[in-house]
Amino acid sequence: MQPAVLWRQWQTRLAHSLRWRLYALAAGLGLLGLALVGATALGGWSGWLTLPIWLAACIWAGFGLRRMLLPLDGLQAGVRALAKGQFGHRIEFDGNDELGELAERLNQMAADTQSLIKGKRALLMAVSHELRNPLARARLHAELMEEGPSREALLAELALMRELISALLETERLGAGSKALRRSECDLVRLAEGFARPGLRIEHEETLPQVRVDPPRMQLLMRNLINNALMHNEPLRGPVTVRLRKEGPGLRLVVRDYGPGVPQSALARLGEPFYRVETSTPTGQGVGLGLTLCKLIAAAHGSRLELRNVEPGLEASVLLA
Repeated sequence: MQPAVLWRQWQTRLAHSLRWRLYALAAGLGLLGLALVGATALGGWSGWLTLPIWLAACIWAGFGLRRMLLPLDGLQAGVRALAKGQFGHRIEFDGNDELGELAERLNQMAADTQSLIKGKRALLMAVSHELRNPLARARLHAELMEEGPSREALLAELALMRELISALLETERLGAGSKALRRSECDLVRLAEGFARPGLRIEHEETLPQVRVDPPRMQLLMRNLINNALMHNEPLRGPVTVRLRKEGPGLRLVVRDYGPGVPQSALARLGEPFYRVETSTPTGQGVGLGLTLCKLIAAAHGSRLELRNVEPGLEASVLLA
């Protein structure tokens, strides 16, 4: 490559390089400082008259530095969005310096990750749909078997598989967040009373605010929380309690059991897909996605599932507005 071409490339690179601009700014201030020190030493009191020039140069350098580092705000916001899983976020940048190159690479990484997640979601939904037909045929054949322990065990396993497939499909649908919801005003007290059974107590205030939720998803959230509480409750200590109370402009749904609770070290992991606390979850019950679905439903409604030990038992709550 010819030297002239190389020089032009380096000129372009240096002109857009944040690093070299900072070096030039520091060198300029250093040279100006040396000149002012020399003038002060040689000129006596007259040299001190150059101090305003030095102060003005420092102020100008500060504004220049702030302008050069301004893209860092956009990068910081972009990194925060990516950390929250918002892979559709793109960092806006203008320039060909190191920060512009970093922003471009982060945007490409976010786009690649978003594409991988969409592909995984599409594959999982397709496989789950395809499994429904053979599962239905297997259940039909099982129902034609002679009654007995083997038949009942097989039907129970098939029911568990059906529950797992339904939970996987719902998990992927809720991955779209609030876009997956169909909100309408819902009477949560009536919804909760639909789960009434022995060993379950429902408490609510007389006047509760109306909230707009997705009724089927809210019913799923209640069912999973109640079933989870009933599974771990110790009835001699007290019944599972479902409580609806006003909180600010919205209302809070609370489901509390009187079981052993969970170790504090495991509390933060509750709600992870297929995670089980071995000391409290009996083997063979549930598919390990109940609390995961509850977390996703709460997040889609702009809330979050809060879990805490209450001595005795575990309390799960969601604030709905």
